[in-house]
Amino acid sequence: MSIHSGVHRLGPANASLTVHTKRVGAAAKAGHDLVIGVTSWEATLALAENPAETRLELSADASSLRAREGSGGMQDLGDEDRASIDQTIDDEVLIGRPIEYRSTRVQSAPAGSGIRVEGDLTLVGETRPITFDLAIGDDGTLSATAIVKQSAWGIKPYSTLFGALKVTDEVEVVLEGHL
Repeated sequence: MSIHSGVHRLGPANASLTVHTKRVGAAAKAGHDLVIGVTSWEATLALAENPAETRLELSADASSLRAREGSGGMQDLGDEDRASIDQTIDDEVLIGRPIEYRSTRVQSAPAGSGIRVEGDLTLVGETRPITFDLAIGDDGTLSATAIVKQSAWGIKPYSTLFGALKVTDEVEVVLEGHL
């Protein structure tokens, strides 16, 4: 990891931050598994020779989440569907509250696969701990996936059709980029 030591800034210009949702329920065939892009965010990764001295901070504008893709469903995800999803995220799910992450502990990940990052994630005004592995390639590529259980932050997973179509409680947050 010494090749990449230093302070690195990440954001939409050199990385992507996405949320991946799945659907469940009796009417799940009618809905879509979604890829939602975060369009306004920034992160600072201060990589040190000693992983314990590494720090990661990220902030995102909750109103910048935009539905990019929808798979499954009985029909293709259209522009009106995307706009409705974006509005629902803004008004009912994240309610425009800032998203923040601050690492509290960093150590080498098992099998030398990068670093394990522990920290505090703030969603809708609630702060909870979350841990994930950040893989950093020799070429400077990086990737991480964190599983966020919405209800742990007081978020009620979206549902419609009287609960017959729901978003699963656990969503994947994926960071991919290049230092």
